[in-house]
Amino acid sequence: MERLTTTPTTARRRRSWCGLVLGLLCWFGLGTAQAATPLNGAWREAHPRDTPQTVLSEYHAGLLKSFDPSLLQRFPQGDAGNWVVITAQPPWDDSARVLTIYPATLGTVTVFGGAQPQTLALDDFSESLHGHGRLAWQLPAGLAASAPILLKFEPSQTLSAPVRFHLETAGEYARNDARWLVLASACFAVMLTMVLMALSFALMLRDVTYAWYAGYVLCYALIQGIQTGFVFHPMEWQWLSGMALLAGSAAVALSVAFASLFMMRFCELQRYAPLLRVPVTALAVGMIQLVLMRSSRIPLLVDVAQLLLNPLLMIGAVLLLVAAIVAAARGSRQAWFFLAGWTPLLLLTALTSAQVGGALPRLDWLNDASLAGGAFEAVVLSIGLADRALRLRHDRDIVRVLADHDALTNVLNRRAWTERASTLLSGGPPRPIALLFLDLDHFKLLNDRHGHNAGDRALVAVAKALAAELRPTDLLGRYGGEEFVALLDGIPAQQAMQVATRLCRRVHRLEIPVSEDSLLLSVSIGIAVRREGDDVESLVDRADQAMYDAKLGGRNRVCLHADSLTPRTSPHLHVVEKRER
Repeated sequence: MERLTTTPTTARRRRSWCGLVLGLLCWFGLGTAQAATPLNGAWREAHPRDTPQTVLSEYHAGLLKSFDPSLLQRFPQGDAGNWVVITAQPPWDDSARVLTIYPATLGTVTVFGGAQPQTLALDDFSESLHGHGRLAWQLPAGLAASAPILLKFEPSQTLSAPVRFHLETAGEYARNDARWLVLASACFAVMLTMVLMALSFALMLRDVTYAWYAGYVLCYALIQGIQTGFVFHPMEWQWLSGMALLAGSAAVALSVAFASLFMMRFCELQRYAPLLRVPVTALAVGMIQLVLMRSSRIPLLVDVAQLLLNPLLMIGAVLLLVAAIVAAARGSRQAWFFLAGWTPLLLLTALTSAQVGGALPRLDWLNDASLAGGAFEAVVLSIGLADRALRLRHDRDIVRVLADHDALTNVLNRRAWTERASTLLSGGPPRPIALLFLDLDHFKLLNDRHGHNAGDRALVAVAKALAAELRPTDLLGRYGGEEFVALLDGIPAQQAMQVATRLCRRVHRLEIPVSEDSLLLSVSIGIAVRREGDDVESLVDRADQAMYDAKLGGRNRVCLHADSLTPRTSPHLHVVEKRER
């Protein structure tokens, strides 16, 4: 089974996560780098009629091939398996010792070193010693330190991966085992935490992008859990016993399918790389079909699926990398996050694939780096999803502002003003609220004499003047054409008339010429004060009537609706300012 692989604040967070992962790797590496017993190794391919005695006789006669057990060694995938002999070099230590095989193979290893042969396997749930992330065998107390240890790597359906051997004291083994458990537990905890967060956001936001991300990370965690044996020990998932190959192959294919679906939406291929969207979709569909074929238990379909899996994995990895690079080059911000998380894992996959071919025998930490790389990618992509959510929210706020504001004057449009005015009128305890209805005088004449561009500039200037004169809490909107409305909260009639008077003067002082005979643009304002049972429509109607009274009274004046009159208020306030010459 193949292994898969801003701002200053964001940069600091990334460095912190990188430092944490590297620190864990270094801590683990220092633990396993302690001086272990030097070993000699020899091996040969197994034959059907072999016995342990004949193999040991050949070993003593020097007929087996030598190798260095401390380096990664790949044994060929023979029909009968392989024999391996491990011998400790002097000085010998007769204390309690443990032989470990790392990384743990998905096949079975039989050890001939005690009274009875013992089988080592990831999914072995017997009472024997269980290694975490490795196969472990505790040497019997009566076995001499210089005695050779004979192992047989049984034939397996999986691709043979290189392994190395360590012979450690029981105390050293316990310390190294604890370090690996800390590293693996931390990495799996990070991945599963990101999965749970993504699923929660998928449900709350109803965005399938988070679901595809959760599926991808979950499948990758399952792959690593099976390959390292974490799901067997310490998780003790006995129901997976005997199903490692099938479950692992399905998880690999599904992880690529989920990664493809995720990156299509996350990197916005439809917008930035539309031509690559079709092959990426085909890759996702093809991987799902491989899972169905592999699970069908029909020999022909199973063989075809197994034959196609590795080539499609390599093609898919390159395709997703190219698609992300193209999208990033064309402006996709999220594609950079995808590349930051995907590229290290892809590099680790390439290195581990090279190890399967016999290269890089000293880099035995690549398997644990792949585990840490999965956690790192989960964090990076989660940061990318958070950045995406913030960007979408920012875009939504911009769209909302554009939808609520008049494109010309940048004050509230009629719909948005009506909605907010209705909310203000219906909320809270009864209080005085005044509505001002403003209509520009001689505006049609201004358009006819100076053109619509001059009229637009006049509207913009008037809107700015009104907004500057009113409080930030007052609702100012363009009701239509040259008409404006303003809702003043907590303002009684007398104070509303004072505000309207200031608005009349402010507009007149703009000195916007209407005609050649020194006629300046002015505004007529009608005022209505809320009474019991009023809604926006009734309040606007009364203010509109008062505005027409102001027009009939000579324009450039304020008029209070009759229903809002008190003994101390006058229905009309005449405001006329002549331009100084």
